[in-house]
Amino acid sequence: MSILVALVIAIAAVWALAYTGAALAVWSAAVVVYFVGLAVTGVIGWLGLLIAAIVLVPPLVLFNTPGLRKRYATKPIFAKFKSVLPPMSDTEREALEAGSTWWETEMFRGKPDWQYLLDFRRTQLSEDERSFLDNETETLCSMLDEWEILNERHDIPPEGWDYIRRNKFFAMLIPKEHGGLGFSALAQSTVVAKIASRSLTTAVTVMVPNSLGPGELLIHYGTKEQQAKWLPGLADGSEIPCFGLTGPEVGSDAGALPDYGIVCKGEYQGEEVLGMKLTFSKRWITLAPVATVIGLAFRLHDPEGLLGDPDKTDYGITCALISADEPGVEIGKRHYPGAFMNGPIYGKDIFVPLDAIIGGPEKAGGGWRMLVECLSAGRGISLPALSSAAAKMSYRMTGAWTRIRRQFKLPVGKFEGVQEATARISGLNYKMEAARVMTASGVDKCTPSVVTAMAKYHMTEWMRVIVNDAMDVHGGRGIQQGPRNYLASSYQSIPIAITVEGANILTRSLMIFGQGAIRCHPYIFPEMEAAREDNLDDFDDLLWSHVGYSVNRAARAFTFGLTGAITAKAPVSGVAAPYYRQLERFSSALAISSDITMGLLGGELKRKELLSARLGDVLSELYFASATLKYFYDEGEKEEDVDHLHYVMAESLAKIEKAFDGFFRNFPNGLVGSAMRFLVFPTGMAHKGPSDRLINALGDAIMEPSAFRDRLSADIYVGRDPESATGRIEATFNKLIEVEPIYDTFFKAVAKGEVDGLDTEARLRSAVEKQILTQEQADHVAEYDRMRYDAILTDAFTKDYLADMAHKRHEDHRNESRVA
Repeated sequence: MSILVALVIAIAAVWALAYTGAALAVWSAAVVVYFVGLAVTGVIGWLGLLIAAIVLVPPLVLFNTPGLRKRYATKPIFAKFKSVLPPMSDTEREALEAGSTWWETEMFRGKPDWQYLLDFRRTQLSEDERSFLDNETETLCSMLDEWEILNERHDIPPEGWDYIRRNKFFAMLIPKEHGGLGFSALAQSTVVAKIASRSLTTAVTVMVPNSLGPGELLIHYGTKEQQAKWLPGLADGSEIPCFGLTGPEVGSDAGALPDYGIVCKGEYQGEEVLGMKLTFSKRWITLAPVATVIGLAFRLHDPEGLLGDPDKTDYGITCALISADEPGVEIGKRHYPGAFMNGPIYGKDIFVPLDAIIGGPEKAGGGWRMLVECLSAGRGISLPALSSAAAKMSYRMTGAWTRIRRQFKLPVGKFEGVQEATARISGLNYKMEAARVMTASGVDKCTPSVVTAMAKYHMTEWMRVIVNDAMDVHGGRGIQQGPRNYLASSYQSIPIAITVEGANILTRSLMIFGQGAIRCHPYIFPEMEAAREDNLDDFDDLLWSHVGYSVNRAARAFTFGLTGAITAKAPVSGVAAPYYRQLERFSSALAISSDITMGLLGGELKRKELLSARLGDVLSELYFASATLKYFYDEGEKEEDVDHLHYVMAESLAKIEKAFDGFFRNFPNGLVGSAMRFLVFPTGMAHKGPSDRLINALGDAIMEPSAFRDRLSADIYVGRDPESATGRIEATFNKLIEVEPIYDTFFKAVAKGEVDGLDTEARLRSAVEKQILTQEQADHVAEYDRMRYDAILTDAFTKDYLADMAHKRHEDHRNESRVA
């Protein structure tokens, strides 16, 4: 055997062991067999074997003998690890531990269990939920007029409020045994989305009590007495809740709450009881102006040790539930982010008994964990639902508009520049619906904190893209406000969705990868815990398992990169199979890149927000791309979905490569960055995004009536009245589909000068006279042309109407100033 052959065998063996994730004992046995084989075949001889044994036996013995390994190898690493381990505050720890991990863990760890994904049963709406959506929700939508709500009333009409309360829209998450509807997360999402497609104001009003609010906190953490006291009223609408978290000096950094409570004795309703004095200043609290029940987050202090622990004076963030009519509470003013109720709450030295703490005194200091867990679940329902509504409405109306509206003798949707935008609207809608269903179904199974952060950030950003594209396509039709405009309220709501429940910049740069890397990694957090507990035995097991994990993911990433992922396994055959392989490739790449980054940068990574954000983008796109594959699979792998699948996957894979490219280019150690680039992209970057063919295909499809179009825009409210904003476009589109062949015949005759006349009426008479159209056909064309012209018109107002609106706003401002 030649030295070259021996070297090739060594490389192949190392690759095989690394790629298969062989155990340490197998690696050790392979080393022994290899060198014995070299001696037997004469490559190194027996003297060479003796030298190899002198060099290799000590480390082999060291690493295969737990006691020796711990003492001489692990212990020095353990000491160094503890010295560089960044400090972790209680709030950081609780945020990390709150909620649970789910499918994102598989995508992070480099070897996803695709069968689990395919077998996972997404939530299906129950008969009660479907009935509520088709009846009560439809009825509520028909009662609403968002133009009137936003510009004339600045509020939901009284009959709308009454209907919401009577029909338990505020109680979708409250279990039936407490008088609520007990709906699934998916049902809540779908109901909120449908309402939002009609009135964003009403959707926000409905979603808040079903997201982060007293109801959810009581269900998960409240005592039986608290549940009996508050839940029936919250369920039947006699109580309206709000939750005070944010304030003038604290937004996303809820751990810095300045609001406080002091444990003390005091008089409450004529009796002396142990309680607390609360002082708080809350702002931007939805439903506060009309709330009867207030949830509060504050820091609880016990300077006199009245709770029983004299050594513990600062209990940390605590949640309590109080009545809005407690003496000293100032509530009722409004902010003006739109027409939904949002305002400040103030209180100074408000005394309430300790049983106001949600969960009772035993839960003193447990508020941060409550908030993180409940907010993470709500984050995966509420904002994605609003985004879905805006996206679906933009999709359906823009598709119809681009077929109705003609320029240069063609429907505007046929121009490739327009199709670039409409294809993006279509593709992102497909991706968004897949993500919405997947994430809400996940929330029904557990409380996934990282997945919901991804959903909130990316789906609100997709909403921004989709609505902006729809505005571009509509042109002046989109910017002229009035009852006819079905885009304006979505456009105006973009900043709200981007900002609330975790500002998007913070969510992307800190939360997704920062929390995801530690929670999803199989070893990082347990290693940190072992170091804090000074547990060398656990750390030893974790450390060397971690090393094996990293070696395996590096081998997989490099192999998949070299082969174009053809060596990866796909759980299906057909058009989707290559995408499973590519996602597995980039999942392995993320795993090893994350390991190298955390190993080199450690706690410094917290300050490298641009780097962690890019790895977060990779993790997010892996999740959303896999959700799209799941959606395609669950929908029956329909042929009509294929182009949309190709578009989404092409876009996601290109975004993954772009994020990796930016990460490698900007890595602090250029040599390591280049090495990681070679590991992940040994043959270069390959994914460029959707092709022109796909753009054309999606651009054409959005204008076509089809089962696919109906499915992708399902469960939104489209007006049945042809005089309503959406009903007008829908009716005109349907009429166009009916008459388009004869309309095109007439249109071409006009263009060729084959008919006489200066207006449509005269030209139609000429077309009938010249037997280009029959009278019946001419009547249909005339009817459509009247509808078409009406559909493209925008609102115009009298001076008196606008003056009245301005006067009302001025009076409201003056009255508010007087109150202030």
